[in-house]
Amino acid sequence: MKQTVYPILTVLSLIIITGCGGGNPAPAAGGDSSSKKAHVAYVTNGIASFWVIAEAGARKAEADLGCKVEVRMPPADGAVANQKRMIEELLTMGVDGMAVSPIDPDNQTDILNQAAENCNLITHDSDAPKSKRMAYVGMDNYLAGRMCGKLVAQSLPNGGSVMIFVGRLEQLNAKLRRQGIIDELMGREPDSSRYDEPGEVIKNDTYTILDTRTDNFDFGAAKSQAEDAIAKYPDLGCMVGLFAYNPPYILEALKGADKLGKIQLVGFDEADATLQAIIDGHCIGTTVQNPYLYGYKSVEILNGLAQGKALADLGVPESGFLNIDGRNITKENVEEFWTDLKVKTAAPAE
Repeated sequence: MKQTVYPILTVLSLIIITGCGGGNPAPAAGGDSSSKKAHVAYVTNGIASFWVIAEAGARKAEADLGCKVEVRMPPADGAVANQKRMIEELLTMGVDGMAVSPIDPDNQTDILNQAAENCNLITHDSDAPKSKRMAYVGMDNYLAGRMCGKLVAQSLPNGGSVMIFVGRLEQLNAKLRRQGIIDELMGREPDSSRYDEPGEVIKNDTYTILDTRTDNFDFGAAKSQAEDAIAKYPDLGCMVGLFAYNPPYILEALKGADKLGKIQLVGFDEADATLQAIIDGHCIGTTVQNPYLYGYKSVEILNGLAQGKALADLGVPESGFLNIDGRNITKENVEEFWTDLKVKTAAPAE
């Protein structure tokens, strides 16, 4: 009898083990998904000081969570193609998830959906709502544009002419920021679906928006566009730079033309030169996001998803939009803000 009991017990044990698994294979050696070391990617839409701050946040999350993070920043020359190539390379590497800031979301739906079909895809900074991305990490760029518009109004309390400078308008965040500024200065009711085509003068009784100049992340063009505007419009009242590198190059153009303080400057993002200009009184203020938190939260979410957690468990609302508020930095709060930023982006001690 003893010789027949053990085989029966063995069979019963296998049945019980298989039944408990619901028909799924047993976890591989090394533990279940909750103990897996996630391999994720953080893809920007260019190379700029803004993204250096975001990478610092992503690296902090990497250290805190014990995951592996690939950071990719596409060069400006052929940026859309470069970003597509980077996404394809990351998929070939077999990453568990990636956070992408799309350059041209309307024309990148296919590659974004390809990524979404093969890993956990979220967007950050600039959204692609038509894609199959799972969530968006960032601010409401239209509302941020209206915040920036308030700084413009503060710089020209009696009205005047305004020029807007930005890297590219294909990005949804750039479109929304620009429109927010325009609507704020024109005194319009909020409507993020509104879009004033560039190239046309937009005006009311108080403000005139002369034009919007783009540079496609070409830093030389960013400066020359500003220089050209200063020369073309002698009565120009305020210049607004909407990407992190725009205000510093506008500053260089203003210095070269001896127009510091004569033409007002309003910025976006937190480049060192912009913050120093606020301290020096050469820039009224800048509307900042929180790129450090963009990087940290993006990696945190992707790591959690790789461990099998739901978006709701990771603090993402049902809408899929994880809002990270922006703020205006002026002379009153710039030094406190900059000190905190330096601490967050300092290289870790050896």
